[in-house]
Amino acid sequence: MTHIDARGTASSGYWYPGHGRPTSVDVLNLLRRYRAAEAQMRARTRASMGMGETDLLALRLLLQAERRGEVLRQRDLASALGLASPSVTALVDRLVKSGHVRREPHPDDRRATIVVPTKDTDDEVRATLGAMHRRMIDVIDAMDDEQTEAVAGFLDRMVTAVEHVDEHHEASGA
Repeated sequence: MTHIDARGTASSGYWYPGHGRPTSVDVLNLLRRYRAAEAQMRARTRASMGMGETDLLALRLLLQAERRGEVLRQRDLASALGLASPSVTALVDRLVKSGHVRREPHPDDRRATIVVPTKDTDDEVRATLGAMHRRMIDVIDAMDDEQTEAVAGFLDRMVTAVEHVDEHHEASGA
């Protein structure tokens, strides 16, 4: 069986012959490789759809809201994306012009408008990302319950470690 080690080198047998299991550094290097691969995938997606990172993030938020049966106004997008009102207006204008979204009257507030992804946008995102998402789900589905729980617990603890603000660092104003 061939494995790819933390440096991206193919090897057979054990991943880490010296100690039989990955070290902390090996795992962190694999996380870095995953993040790099994911960033490259996002760049390819943006290029194929002809849009920037914020545009793609806005579409993802709109598609998620639509699936939940929720509606988003421009100010909701501005808040979620951390953008000022003029910036989100320019963003929505670009997405309307490219045919990815449309503005519609708010269903409950005549004074407001909502931003809605078009059917073509949902189809385009599914076509662009569907195969990759399926491969990722297949990897997870191939794990047993114990492995899935271990990975989920690990990732949850890593998120907490990364999000943790060092009180000393924060107090010093650094």
